[in-house]
This record gives sequence, structure tokens and C-alpha cells, in this order.
Amino acid sequence: MSVVTTAIVQRSLGGPEVLKIEEVPLPAPGEGEVQIRQAAIGLNFIDVYFRTGLYKAANGLPFVPGKEGAGTVTAVGPGVEDFAVGDRVAYAGADGAYSRERNVATRHLVKVPEGISLETAAAMMLKGMTAEYLLNRTYKVGLGTTLLFHAAAGGVGLIAGQWAKALGATVIGTAGSPEKIALALAHGYDHVIDYRNEDFVARVKDITGGAGVDVVYDSVGKDTFPGSLDCLKPRGLWVSFGNSSGPVEAFNMGILSQKGSLYATRPTLFTYISTPQELKDCAGALFAVVLSNKVRINIAQTYPLAEAAQAHADLELRKTRGTTLLIP
Repeated sequence: MSVVTTAIVQRSLGGPEVLKIEEVPLPAPGEGEVQIRQAAIGLNFIDVYFRTGLYKAANGLPFVPGKEGAGTVTAVGPGVEDFAVGDRVAYAGADGAYSRERNVATRHLVKVPEGISLETAAAMMLKGMTAEYLLNRTYKVGLGTTLLFHAAAGGVGLIAGQWAKALGATVIGTAGSPEKIALALAHGYDHVIDYRNEDFVARVKDITGGAGVDVVYDSVGKDTFPGSLDCLKPRGLWVSFGNSSGPVEAFNMGILSQKGSLYATRPTLFTYISTPQELKDCAGALFAVVLSNKVRINIAQTYPLAEAAQAHADLELRKTRGTTLLIP
């Protein structure tokens, strides 16, 4: 039976002002779906990319934005055997998160273990699983690795700093204010460079005695290219996994050979969790490292779901730090 819920609906592309709260119909869950009452919804920069049109929404306009959240199962659809009413669940990669209740295909869901709150789960699924694949699979970080992570005080950066340190790496980050530098230093980073007042390439060379780093994790994009390449050791890896400052413009591949036979990759979480088993393994590794207390999830600010536009504005102006939640 269809019910009515509230959601943020985007009917045009543009600035934060296009995010409007509306009442929308919610049908009963379909084949392979469950319906959940959401406790919290994660805010991510990828939401901005879809809002502005940099990334294209799968079904066009209008759409409900958002890709991660956590809540409690309230109904199950036909064919669902692995989930039951009352289960605490979380997801990343299922479009339409900015809503009070929603239907989710079970292929996107994992059960939240005891010891992790639904708010923490919502805060860490997309960011935490991003950190997992970056550190464990895109480049295998371990004892002896030296890495540079841009936006160290962001949601992914704070998780990655702690996780990389637990893996035995030397962890260098960049941040843009004294407060964010202090935050990153408290979350695993050995060195944090003030990119607003320092040349991060020169500082990386100074920190590493001229050697450079094994891998650069770069979610900033335009503003950190090609400087990120200049921070790498010969045959080092540049991982471009976002573009908060704008996309990197097309470049001649020859620059990779000129700067030391470098490697470059542009991964996305959703290809690393494209099967139920991959999702289960990735989320399981994340839950384990959080339950071990090696990684703490920093929920720095929350907004009511109805104030999603303000949350987007603050995110783009770099007023936020750590992880932001929307509360339905």
C-alpha cells in the first residue's frame, strides 16, 4: 500500500536553492526491496556533483538526491529472504537517500552490527568504504608506505588518516585552516600541510627528504593538479577520486613519463562494491576497523533534512569538517 513521506526533490540543476522539501508518495516495497525508516542520511560531495549536473542522474529530472543512509526495516517486498522487519541496515550507492522513508533494493544493503549506532553507520558507509578500497585495493597501503592525502580534514580524509596509520604508513595530509590541521593531526596524520599558506609540493619533498611519496590520494582535482604528480616517487601512483575544486582538464599522457613513469587511476566506490559479496566484504572490513577502535567516526555537524540546501552551501564553502548528517 502506498503511503506519503517527505523527501528533498530536485526539479532543476543549479545551486543549493534547487533542493526543496516535498511530500511524495511511497509505494509498498517491490520485488527484492525493503522499506526503511531512516535514522540519518549521509551528505557527500558527490551529491553536489549530481545537483549541478557534473554527474548525470540515472533517470533525469526530477530526482531525490543522496546515496547513503541507515535506518530500520519496516516492510519487506516479495522475494526478500535475508532481511526482516526490525533489522538495522545501512547502504551506500542507492540513489534517493534524502527522504524520511524509502525503498531500497537489498543488493545495496548490509546489516549494521551491534556496537555501531545507525547515525554512525550513516556517517561512514560511503566515506568509510571509499577509504577501504583506496587503502586496501587501489593501492595496498602497509608498513613502509608513505602517502599524501588531500582534504585530510574531510569526511574521507579523517577516516583514511586513522586507517592508514593503523596499517603502518607514514601519513601526510593537506588542510586549509589551523582548526582543520589540528583535527587531521588528531586523526592519524603525521604531518599536515597548510595548503593556503604553504607550497604543498615543496613541503612533501622536505618531509620525505626529497624522495616523494608512494601514492597521492586526490579528491580536490583542478587546484591540486599537476602538483600532486610532483609529490610522487618514480613509478608512484596518483589516485584521482574526486574533484571538489573542479575537474582536471584533459592532459597529455606524456606528462606521466616526464615526471617519473607515473601511474594514474580514476576509481569510484561503486565499481568496488558492484556485487553483493564485494559490498559485504568492503562493509565488513569497515565495521571491523571501527569496532576495533582503530578508526573513530567524526560526526561534526548535523542538519534537519529540510535544511539540505544550507548543508550543501556550507559544504561547498568548506565550512564543514569531518562528516555531515541530515536528520529526517
